[in-house]
Amino acid sequence: MNEELFVAQEFTPLNGWTSGIEGPACDAQGNLYAVNYERQHTIGQVTPEGVESVFVELPTGSIGNGIRFNSEGFMFIADYTNHNVLKVDMETREISVHAHEPTMNQPNDLAIGANDILYASDPNWGASTGQIWRIDTDGNVTLLETDMGTTNGIEVSPDEKMLYVNESAQRNVWAYDLSPDGQIRNKRLRIQFPDFNMDGMRCDIDGNLYITRHGKGTVAKLSPEGEVLLEVELTGKLCSNIAFGGPDGCTCYVTMADRGNIEVFRADLPGRSWQLFQ
Repeated sequence: MNEELFVAQEFTPLNGWTSGIEGPACDAQGNLYAVNYERQHTIGQVTPEGVESVFVELPTGSIGNGIRFNSEGFMFIADYTNHNVLKVDMETREISVHAHEPTMNQPNDLAIGANDILYASDPNWGASTGQIWRIDTDGNVTLLETDMGTTNGIEVSPDEKMLYVNESAQRNVWAYDLSPDGQIRNKRLRIQFPDFNMDGMRCDIDGNLYITRHGKGTVAKLSPEGEVLLEVELTGKLCSNIAFGGPDGCTCYVTMADRGNIEVFRADLPGRSWQLFQ
């Protein structure tokens, strides 16, 4: 891999995944997972060496979006068609329903606290509206916020004191104060982009936000205060999501909907999600 920082290159072959490729996340061993490998309804695995395979087939009617791992190593998947958060035992590959909420529009991306509380963005694409949900460790679901724009990317800050949520169509990035028990308050705007949509969003260990600019074909790196520090140019234009991984946590994997593959670049700091495993 090119070790020059913030220079993207292809990691997996073109069109190995459907245009629904989303939700990348790395496990503690450095394997990368994303949704819709080869066909819809699947979770694909990519080893650190780039070997791809179908890891699990989701239950009938389920299609995944965001993926997260908790402190015990279980995989959680936002199943947007069946209004579920699914749980996967990585040893047995058994899939269970961790949470079900019929009033969700379509659970989209997931964030997770160090305390294993999950947060789900919940857009209604047709109406350009959205919501935020909290999913406790027992699977109990709480509506945190409604009357938003098309909520999409979502992330917890490294100090666990903030929840970031972006709105794709409105191009806003919001920050909330986050309490230890998962309450949010004090909503404030971090940035509004003048053009293009946003999709996935992840923090590094210093709290800088990495945001996929869907349609622009870049990943924007923002300071915690919302200043654009740089943009990484990608080969494709429809970048859907980003995950940190690699042996030092500084490898960024970006899922590309228009090319059906994954691109990769090196960052200067490890990702918060990687640090949670350490």
